Amino acid sequence: MSGRANIVIDQGTSFSTTIQLNYANGSPIDLTSYTIESQIRKDYTSLNAVSFATVASNTGQISLALSANASANMVYGRYVFDVLATDQFGNSTRVIEGQVNITPQVSR
Repeated sequence: MSGRANIVIDQGTSFSTTIQLNYANGSPIDLTSYTIESQIRKDYTSLNAVSFATVASNTGQISLALSANASANMVYGRYVFDVLATDQFGNSTRVIEGQVNITPQVSR
């Protein structure tokens, strides 16, 4: 089962966050052999998606980033997202999921 988190992104700004993955004993999961994918969609059935740039580390950290240009091109409102980690054998695990709220930009 994946964790849940909600994200707020100001339209037209850069966004980044880091997720820490640890084993049950507290030691970090080495993610260097994993492929990480993360997308934002208006709803679960939407065909269009915006992808977070992702980086995984040997210290269990997954970094997610979205450029100011990408967030500016998104219509403000509520979206959904998840983060998938796929190992070298093709086994995928959803590590986190939740909502993304894009707040409207005033200054242009």
